[in-house]
Amino acid sequence: MADYLVIVESPAKAKTIERYLGKKYKVKASMGHVRDLPKSQTGVDVEDGYKPKYITIRGKGPVLKELKTAAKKAKKVYLAADPDREGEAIAWHLAHSLNIEEDSPCRVVFNEITKDAIKESFKHPRTIDMDLVDAQQARRILDRLVGYNISPLLWKKVKKGLSAGRVQSVAVKMIIDREREIENFKPEEYWSIDASFSKGKETFDGSFYGIDGKKTPLSNKEEVDQVLNQLKGTEFKVENVKKKERKRNPSAPFTTSSLQQEAARKLNFRARKTMMVAQQLYEGIDLGRKEGGITGLITYMRTDSTRISETAKTDAANYIKENFGEEYLGSVKKGKKSEGAQDAHEAVRPTSTFRDPKSLKSVLSRDQYRLYKLIWDRFVASLMAPAIMDTMTVHLENEGVQFRASGSKIKFKGFMKVYIEGSDDNKKEEDKLLPDMEEGEYVEAAEIQPNQHFTQPPPRYTEARLVKTMEEQGIGRPSTYAPTLDTIQRRGYVTLDNRRFVPTELGEIVNGVMKEFFPEIINLDFTVKMEEDLDSIEEGKAEWINIIDEFYQGFEKRLEVAEEEMEKIEIKDEPAGIDCENCGHEMVYKMGRYGKFMACSNFPECRNTKPILKEIGVKCPDCKDGNIVERKTKKRRTFYGCDNYPECEFLSWDKPISRPCPKCDSLLVEKKKKKGTQIHCTKCDYQEEPQT
Repeated sequence: MADYLVIVESPAKAKTIERYLGKKYKVKASMGHVRDLPKSQTGVDVEDGYKPKYITIRGKGPVLKELKTAAKKAKKVYLAADPDREGEAIAWHLAHSLNIEEDSPCRVVFNEITKDAIKESFKHPRTIDMDLVDAQQARRILDRLVGYNISPLLWKKVKKGLSAGRVQSVAVKMIIDREREIENFKPEEYWSIDASFSKGKETFDGSFYGIDGKKTPLSNKEEVDQVLNQLKGTEFKVENVKKKERKRNPSAPFTTSSLQQEAARKLNFRARKTMMVAQQLYEGIDLGRKEGGITGLITYMRTDSTRISETAKTDAANYIKENFGEEYLGSVKKGKKSEGAQDAHEAVRPTSTFRDPKSLKSVLSRDQYRLYKLIWDRFVASLMAPAIMDTMTVHLENEGVQFRASGSKIKFKGFMKVYIEGSDDNKKEEDKLLPDMEEGEYVEAAEIQPNQHFTQPPPRYTEARLVKTMEEQGIGRPSTYAPTLDTIQRRGYVTLDNRRFVPTELGEIVNGVMKEFFPEIINLDFTVKMEEDLDSIEEGKAEWINIIDEFYQGFEKRLEVAEEEMEKIEIKDEPAGIDCENCGHEMVYKMGRYGKFMACSNFPECRNTKPILKEIGVKCPDCKDGNIVERKTKKRRTFYGCDNYPECEFLSWDKPISRPCPKCDSLLVEKKKKKGTQIHCTKCDYQEEPQT
């Protein structure tokens, strides 16, 4: 029998760690939490110091029994849950269930699942950090008091199945506020004047800058005409030439938030998928017997720190020197700690730089490979030398009218040899060269083109933008981003349209109720302060009971007012304008989990339902008389089919467009590519350049 019992959270980790520790250790998995607040009641005694009532989670009895049996036979038990608040709380619950003394050095933490890291961590066991436990416990109790008191009100006054929570309610409010901004946005007219210049055989582009050296905005066509009338001829004098060298520094290695954002931009991953694949890479991948079997490939993926260990820096520096040369090695800067960051462990990075993505491609799934490559590239690039750009700005003048042209050329790639950070506006990184010019010489304007523009409203939130904004505002923490986005979609408060969040009618109603009766819950400043209070508990600067009590005193009064004054909101069914084909009664629009759908008004006698089909203005190429409509799979993936289904079974994952193929007259579709949207034919080889 093994001398020592080690308890981790997942079976995948258990196998790997047991192999690293040797025969004296038996490693078992708790499968996450073993105790929690009961689902059937609030489970918090507000009359007795907010004392939580913990019970064994349903279905965890056999797991706990097995752990208790193994613990009795072991000389010592080590608790090795994840290195964060949640992991500390799991360890504390396990210690309580297994009768392990709280002051016993039973807690082992590691930031990566590698042989060296595991063995080193077992040399330094510590006691359970009760400040971390209290911070997690405070969050759990706070969320339970909010959710289990407001949700029943929403069930009673609005609709069954609804819920409210601190972070999710704020996220919904942010999406609704953005929608109001878009609706209330008034576009403003502005103009630009672009020109194509030539110097000898070389051409380059420039734009209007101003009059007599002063930058001048153009608001209307009259102002544009004044500028154009002031010009004489097409010759422009090179008035000023500025050449300089500019350095561009690499981005820091990933935090949870920046990883989710970049995976969305570059890999098209949802936040939930990013965390799921990252968990697989962290817990370990089987590299084969020669390479050491199951090995953790990245460090812990829930972090708000960009800090890197000295060992990892040395490892990466050696790799960079060996593979790129000494000149590509950058001077390592200390990782910045953002305001409010817990900085509990390192940035998300590979456990070994020498395990480059190419060498692991054969043992990783496609998604694992792509995410690992993203993490590896970003980490290595963060320690490389800055890129050096030669930039050139030229001012061109004709009768006091100034145009400006700028260009740049990569002189030394530096970190850009490995990685360039993505952006939400799909800007491309490329050389934009200007011909050599000297002050006093002349160039010719081949074409001068005025262009009318209108200011655009702020864009709707993508998952990446929302996570970034939540992080900047201090709302939530690394472990909460993905679950929050998942919850607000499952509750039907928001939907995704073209990968951007749109509030539903239900979301608007619930937000209105929260705004009227519980304004502090959806107040950004309140939510940020609550996160700071939780951090204070973790740092041992505040008592969790005091933080909960300060919140609950005001919250309880608002609950009483809401119980008395909140009127029942009836979400009326709208007539759909068609009759049910099964019973002849009128079909109506109803509100469901994923927004509106059509149902028979004779429910429950008739249970006929239909999705609301969105026509895209294209005739069906198969049956010729049907219209192509947008549909959704059960997993909410968009596809396109004929509204004559099931008589016509036309189906396309790509969006059809109304014009036919100029080559064979067949159907053209839009196909999403990394470089943008590409139009191609479904029958022949015709395709058009991608449009960004």
